[in-house]
Amino acid sequence: MISKRDLLSIIFGSVVVYFTAAAVFAQKIETGFLNRSVAVSGVEYRYQVYVPREFNRKQKWPVIVALHGGGEYGSDGMRHTNVGLASAIRRNPERFPAIVIFPQAKADGKPGWQLESGEAAMAAMDKAIKEFNADPKRVVLTGLSAGGNGTWSLASRYPEKFAAIVPVCAFVSKFTGRSSAIDYPALVAGDDPHTEVAKKVATLPIWMFHGAKDDVVLPDESRKMFDALKKLGANVQYTELPNANHNAWDPAYSNPELIAWMLQQKRP
Repeated sequence: MISKRDLLSIIFGSVVVYFTAAAVFAQKIETGFLNRSVAVSGVEYRYQVYVPREFNRKQKWPVIVALHGGGEYGSDGMRHTNVGLASAIRRNPERFPAIVIFPQAKADGKPGWQLESGEAAMAAMDKAIKEFNADPKRVVLTGLSAGGNGTWSLASRYPEKFAAIVPVCAFVSKFTGRSSAIDYPALVAGDDPHTEVAKKVATLPIWMFHGAKDDVVLPDESRKMFDALKKLGANVQYTELPNANHNAWDPAYSNPELIAWMLQQKRP
């Protein structure tokens, strides 16, 4: 037989548990652009994660990884979120029910995402997927300019990690950055790097964008990749913007059809 004191203890304990649980569930979930960092080989790399206002942990969220260009190298963790996909999110957040990861490559004189900064981007992606209960089968990789080069680079090394890719004003060949003066080696050695990279990514759905008037990264880079991918029977589409110069990213990321397409992609 339960004594009155024991009964009161049980009731009190139940009340404490109830209100503790209620307090936990009542805590506001962080949304918007959030500061994060990841360590790779003992070096800190800052990144940001966009979390939609409607976020909840009961569902698996699609993921977009967005790689910035050569003008945004640094360690502040913020500069790169003032251009490209981040700007598109701020203009039309309702189009982006997704976890969007914005890594930042170091200003270390190295070729952007081809080396350590690329490994840090992959680590940030894995960490964010775990933290925000995102769907690892619905990860789309995109990048502009040097980030487009990074898109080809990471996708060719880790094609199994991505559901689709969107390279914007990207390059595969040897290139010297106009804003950074960094020398980027061709992603694959040999006389035909476009075909060799295409072989590595041909299993992925790909949507490419480039400005027809681009005088920084010539549109021939994307034309050659498109031709190489088509010869391999890849699921690829190419949009060349007739009036765009190097900034093909604003019209590309402002295209609601592109964003909807990205969010529909899923690995088997």
